[in-house]
Amino acid sequence: MKEKQIKNPGPDHPISIQHNRARVVVSVAGRVIADTRNALTLREATYPPVQYIPSEDVDFSQLERTDHATYCPYKGDCSYYSIPAGEKKSVNAVWSYKEPFPAVEQIRGHVAFYPDRVDEIVEQPAL
Repeated sequence: MKEKQIKNPGPDHPISIQHNRARVVVSVAGRVIADTRNALTLREATYPPVQYIPSEDVDFSQLERTDHATYCPYKGDCSYYSIPAGEKKSVNAVWSYKEPFPAVEQIRGHVAFYPDRVDEIVEQPAL
């Protein structure tokens, strides 16, 4: 079996993580799935920024764990959840790195949402 490659962020593939001062609310089918003032914004290479939301601010009763899994050489093994209320649109809409690599340790205990698989991810600026 081929061993998984592990890469560290650097000038050719930068990753930065900052606390987002805004309130971040994620909703699907008129239901609030997540609501936090403690999101982390992860910026990776040329990808759009991603909001990682602390697990304690996510309503897991509205999520369903799936068997889908992926691997990122910069972050580690990734598991997924679907949001049944969103039907087909929201399959594997949520992801999490249970044991992220040291370079991105801050995202441990957080989940992220695909913007096109939820109805909205709203950032309300801090006052």
